[in-house]
Amino acid sequence: MPKTRKSPSPIVGMPRAARTNPTTEEIALRAYHIYLERAGAPGNALEDWTRAERELQEESSKPRRKPAPKSIAA
Repeated sequence: MPKTRKSPSPIVGMPRAARTNPTTEEIALRAYHIYLERAGAPGNALEDWTRAERELQEESSKPRRKPAPKSIAA
């Protein structure tokens, strides 16, 4: 019987742009940046977390445009 290879996790094999769910670390970092945006003033950590998660999901679901080719100046 031939050996079969297990396919890697679908998230591991996909480029970042193809994923729809941000990682916990990405969400935590964005939530921290939201906290810093309000200069460390007291806020609601859960609101920061959900806002960060929503922003990252929206960002990853947007189609990415290829950069325009650079022109060579003569």
